[in-house]
Amino acid sequence: MIRRRHYVLAMSTERNYLGTMSPPDLMTAEELLALNVPDKRTELVRGRLVVREPAGYLHGRVAAEVGRALAEHVNANDLGVVLAAETGFTLARGPDTVRAPDAAFIAKQNIPDPEPEGFAEIAPDLVVEVLSPDERPGAVLSKVGDWLEAGVQLVWVIDPKRRILHAYRADGTESLLSESDYIDGENVVPGFRTEVTTFL
Repeated sequence: MIRRRHYVLAMSTERNYLGTMSPPDLMTAEELLALNVPDKRTELVRGRLVVREPAGYLHGRVAAEVGRALAEHVNANDLGVVLAAETGFTLARGPDTVRAPDAAFIAKQNIPDPEPEGFAEIAPDLVVEVLSPDERPGAVLSKVGDWLEAGVQLVWVIDPKRRILHAYRADGTESLLSESDYIDGENVVPGFRTEVTTFL
């Protein structure tokens, strides 16, 4: 009984000590915008800086193909704007989260006015993420969760190595498509439809 009381007292003292320690400083979206990390890709996840290596060749080619295909359809039908890879969006504040997809679409009625020079504080309507060979599944799902929680309606995750595409929707449903399947913009990018292999 005496030992037990001594043990609880020791744990209580330790908790008090840890509670007085200062947490690491969290970065804001504005600080990230002013930050210069040469030759790296950066994001902010709940105030923590995430630094990644530049994208590889295949990743870059697939991201460009997706952006091109979407932009052609969106521009031809005056649906909104398509933004290039690594455009940052502030998805949450306090602590801040800034994500940068490989392509994004914003419907005409949702385009900020005036258009910001820095990170837009909106969620795109469609987000595209292209997997890198070393990307961990948990990190990818965390990204998808951040996008959907912020209000994105549709997220496409393209895996060039396995030649598949996952579509995640705001209503919680998802689809897995192979390269021979067709992907369409549903009600998010009306009229857009192409084979998955178009991106690969």
